[in-house]
Amino acid sequence: MTQLHSSLVRIANTFAHTGVDALLGYSHLLAVLLGCMTVIALMVNPLIVFLMTRQNPYPLVFQCLRESGVTAFFTRSSAANIPVNMTLCEKLGLNKDLYSVSIPLGATINMGGAAITITVLTLAAVSTLGIEIDIATAILLSFVAAASA
Repeated sequence: MTQLHSSLVRIANTFAHTGVDALLGYSHLLAVLLGCMTVIALMVNPLIVFLMTRQNPYPLVFQCLRESGVTAFFTRSSAANIPVNMTLCEKLGLNKDLYSVSIPLGATINMGGAAITITVLTLAAVSTLGIEIDIATAILLSFVAAASA
């Protein structure tokens, strides 16, 4: 409880010294991050699915976002979302051999959104420090983050 209290005191002190500007900076960063996630989830991934299947992917996209994406976003844990995804696959009537997984103990689980988060937060940190980044470097960072995630 004392650790929570000291954290709240630090937050209050920071806000008192920096004012609303600190919150505006964080809200801008949050808006950029959520915007990037939205573009990937609602534009890029559905476009890839449409190009491969020639079918409208949005009914499935919205069902997956509603039943799995919200849980994944708020828990921020892929491992915690595995039972939700397994139930969704069963509900969709998928072949169990296609979606059942075995994850070794201690394995690292990652989400595609990690690449977006890594890229946006890195570019935000660089911008905050006043370091100029050209577009080629930003694109290279995006590719490296996607490959790493």
